[in-house]
Amino acid sequence: MKRILVEGAGGSAGINFIKSLRLAPEKFYIVATDINKYHLELVDADKKYIVPKCTEKDYINKVNKIIEREKIEFLHPQPDSVVAVISENREKIKTKTFLPSKKTIKICHNKMVLNKVLSDASVPVPESFQIENERCINEILSYLLSKYKEKAWLRAIRGAGSRAALPVNDVETIKIWIRHWKKRMGLDYKDFMLAEYLPGKEFAFQSIWKNGELITSQARERMEYVFANLTASGQSSSPTVARTVKRDDVNKIATEAVLAVDKNATGVFCIDLKENKDGVPCVTEINPGRFFTTNNFFTEAGNNMPYYYIKMAFNETIPELPKYNSIPEGIYWIRLMDGGHKLIKEGAWSSERI
Repeated sequence: MKRILVEGAGGSAGINFIKSLRLAPEKFYIVATDINKYHLELVDADKKYIVPKCTEKDYINKVNKIIEREKIEFLHPQPDSVVAVISENREKIKTKTFLPSKKTIKICHNKMVLNKVLSDASVPVPESFQIENERCINEILSYLLSKYKEKAWLRAIRGAGSRAALPVNDVETIKIWIRHWKKRMGLDYKDFMLAEYLPGKEFAFQSIWKNGELITSQARERMEYVFANLTASGQSSSPTVARTVKRDDVNKIATEAVLAVDKNATGVFCIDLKENKDGVPCVTEINPGRFFTTNNFFTEAGNNMPYYYIKMAFNETIPELPKYNSIPEGIYWIRLMDGGHKLIKEGAWSSERI
């Protein structure tokens, strides 16, 4: 029985990653760690530990202590912040990992750097500019509004979950928003970017790779968002309703994006894309080394990527899998807080319109 450590297990993505492993055809001894003892109560693990924040000085030592105590054979870091720290300290970690390269993770964790890398490789991306200081805001915004009309998209360069994102069309709103985040989280002007607003459908492409080869993937469309009505941006990266899609353009662009960043891509790559005004899917971010929050959506629908990812890390044989469209189109994943989740096929609704 493989002994797996899931770091950052108390978030939805970590909880669902473990659910995926519990649905696998083999059993695992799972150790869950998190900074929040309350969230760990929701995790289906064999052993649970509270750890320091990954930015704290003794974090790596604490993780290694757990690895040694529990005889851990593989470590999966789930949140981006943990992925970054584990990646940079991978030589010190006393067990196996299956992460993209340090360089790849650094590129992907800076959305402005990623945007330039992809643009230089002719991968569709929203036209974007880093805000260097307060003085340059007017020039950037004027340009974007004159070219794309109506509004632009303001967002933090680092972070997940549509962090600090806001549709904007005036300079004063941008200044107020950045000042708010500076006071709240210590962000400054240079931590933000202004980009072309993308008005179309949004897609999420989850994939696993080894040595530059795509092993399997699946795309879904995000249709409704968690607490979208309460957020300033009107969306988040976590859907309450998503459905599987077969889009050759999404598959092609997501694949090109990963290879533009890393020709020897290895591990997990989750790509966000949104259609521009012409219907072209543009890459807005790549999340390396960890799975989407709803990774168990694809598991329950028939493609257990977390399980295959672990088997790949152990150099074990996995079944031949479709590179694209591994799940039928039109499978819906519906979830609400305290409402659980449901997998349902297009047209199999239990309700009727009156």
